[in-house]
Amino acid sequence: MRRLGILLLATALLACTSRPVSSSVEDAQHPTDLATKSGEKNEAAPQVAAQDPPLVLTGEAAEEFLKTAEITSLDNFETKGITKPRKATLTDGEMTAKAVFKTIDDVKPKEKLTTGRTILNLKDSYKHEIAAYELDKLLGLGIVPPTVERKIRRETGSLSMWVNGTMTEWHRSKVEKLTPPPGSNWNEQMFTVRLFMQLTWDTDYNNISNLLIDADWKIWKIDSSRGFQRIKKLRREGSLEMFSRSILKALENLTRERMDEKLGPWLTTPELDSLWARRTRLLELAQERIAEDGEANVLYD
Repeated sequence: MRRLGILLLATALLACTSRPVSSSVEDAQHPTDLATKSGEKNEAAPQVAAQDPPLVLTGEAAEEFLKTAEITSLDNFETKGITKPRKATLTDGEMTAKAVFKTIDDVKPKEKLTTGRTILNLKDSYKHEIAAYELDKLLGLGIVPPTVERKIRRETGSLSMWVNGTMTEWHRSKVEKLTPPPGSNWNEQMFTVRLFMQLTWDTDYNNISNLLIDADWKIWKIDSSRGFQRIKKLRREGSLEMFSRSILKALENLTRERMDEKLGPWLTTPELDSLWARRTRLLELAQERIAEDGEANVLYD
């Protein structure tokens, strides 16, 4: 019963399905969602013309491009994001690509979340975007777009690769109302996203506009600037019911020294301490679930 409940909950709360969309929608990582066109069908696997891959560059190549390519434009765009990111266009002479530039680095003395919970000294920082990418790499998740620190026009912030041909979960669920096709590993992707957002203690846990789905139904996690809060407990243990074997293994193998090396430039010591405590609790929780429900009902490949 526990497994059935979480499968239904995963679909209901974090179901993010998408199709490739026109540039009017994809040109914002937090797009202002558009109404469905008259007569348009909500199909599970819509067909569209060929387009760029979700990420035109990945890994070290993407990081180097973001750090060194010429910035040809930096513009505001319509967005649901409260941190007011900007869209940058970059070129290295051979390739031109878009990226998201965010400069916020602020602490709110008192912030009330949509759940009603009040957080004291809530930090909202571009540095958390970089930390999220570095953590994603440490765990081998591949759900956070490449992100680096860069100074543009005398402003320092995070610069993240643009994810092409995507739709937010808000648009999917509220407008298109699509369902994920068979073979998309939908629930497993959702469990991974949920684990990552609890590991980082993302205050935007319920913001479904922070999840993007590409043409292959892969889920991308964007906007982590309000993550990595100084809270050692997991935000919602009850929603963590199934775990990826590979992610648990990566968490087990992760040392505090390695974590501090990669995330230390972007997180404070209290933030690192809290992240490590949540990592430890996640591993404990996975073992508790296995003891209660059996490995076959808790772990997946």
